[in-house]
Amino acid sequence: MATLSDWIDAARPKTLGAAVAPVIVGTAIGWRFGGALHWGLAASTLLSCMALQVATNWFNDAIDFEKGSDTAARIGPRRITASGVVTSRQAILAALLMLGVATAFSLPLLFARGWPILAIGVPSLYFCYGYTGGPAPLAYRGLGELFVILFFGLVAVTGSAFVQSGQWLVQGLVAGVQVGCLSTVLIAINNLRDIDEDRSTSKRTLAARFGVTFARWEITMLVVIALALQSYWWAQGVARVPVASLVMGLIGVLIIFQTWRLPPGKAYNGLLALSGIYLLLFAVTLVVCLTAQ
Repeated sequence: MATLSDWIDAARPKTLGAAVAPVIVGTAIGWRFGGALHWGLAASTLLSCMALQVATNWFNDAIDFEKGSDTAARIGPRRITASGVVTSRQAILAALLMLGVATAFSLPLLFARGWPILAIGVPSLYFCYGYTGGPAPLAYRGLGELFVILFFGLVAVTGSAFVQSGQWLVQGLVAGVQVGCLSTVLIAINNLRDIDEDRSTSKRTLAARFGVTFARWEITMLVVIALALQSYWWAQGVARVPVASLVMGLIGVLIIFQTWRLPPGKAYNGLLALSGIYLLLFAVTLVVCLTAQ
């Protein structure tokens, strides 16, 4: 029988920064450039996004096992379905329950901002499952990175800013690309680590399709784009961005260096954790720069 610790591990805490980062950045943008800050709505947005992330991870746990993508040869963290701790049906039911939690937390957003929340929320609910499941699973067709940039970057950041201000802000688009790129680094590192297993099970990620060198360049460019866009905030007169960019740049260079130095394998588990920390640190630093005026 699965313990609470098993379910927490299956929620993949190292990846939850991908849900937290866009919300705190979007909320700060809504405050700074839209002139509004609603703590209750911010909390509802954060909890809803975190629940969506957990649901996605639980669906992924079950569906990858059913498709044979998670095997005994797996070099990444343990999966509770593949290890026999729970059945795939139990994991899917838990994920559906978490979608219900996400929906409940989104109701205040719907009441405050109306139909745009439905336009954002309904596709998000589906793609929690459709990322690995359904008739056209994104992760199995090399579309996982595009999904993350769109939903955990552009949609999540601009949506969070809209929840606060009631406006669609250009600044949210810029920050959405930054956060989306660094969130996608997590997926790209994960796919590079699992390249051999994914090829053996016909999981056609970009890394599996185009190879190790392509994946390394992909990670490099994602980090570079996120850092290059810091120039936008400098032009906007956001204080402390130059210093913050230097610090973030040093960490980004370390991630790039390690990606090129280490062969795909278990060592990438530590690199994945570092990238998750980097995403959160990048987001927190940008929030501080945006609000410390």
